[in-house]
Amino acid sequence: MTTVFDFKADTLSGAPAELAQYKGKVLLIVNTASKCGFTPQYHGLEAVYQQFKDQGAVVLGFPCNQFGAQEPGTAEDIGAFCEKNYGVSFPMFAKVDVNGSGAHPLYQHLKKQSPGLLGTEGIKWNFTKFLIRKDGTVYKRYAPTTKPEELTDDIARLLAE
Repeated sequence: MTTVFDFKADTLSGAPAELAQYKGKVLLIVNTASKCGFTPQYHGLEAVYQQFKDQGAVVLGFPCNQFGAQEPGTAEDIGAFCEKNYGVSFPMFAKVDVNGSGAHPLYQHLKKQSPGLLGTEGIKWNFTKFLIRKDGTVYKRYAPTTKPEELTDDIARLLAE
């Protein structure tokens, strides 16, 4: 069975990364954007990361420019913005597409494993979140409107498994 750990992605600095490095950890995977109404969720994502990182949970950010062109910058722009404005210290990856024929293979997998409302697979907007179990399987998909701090009970539950 394919899991999240079977995929690779480039980091924001352009280095290839195997998601297998996160085996045994609970992951919160989020498509992000710097110029979105939900961008302040970076604060919550960082707070969740700080709260749970020593217990084995990691937030992974995947910038995406597919929704209202709200992530137009370069990797350097994105990294500087996240660090300066939100103190982001969790891993950020290179900009990806999450929908369409050019969608990153990880996102193709996530959408199939955890469809949205009424079984639709498409990501509706920035800051859609996927919570991943320690074995790399998808636990749940959350809407962009779901604040990161609302996920703490689910994260704690998965860490205890």
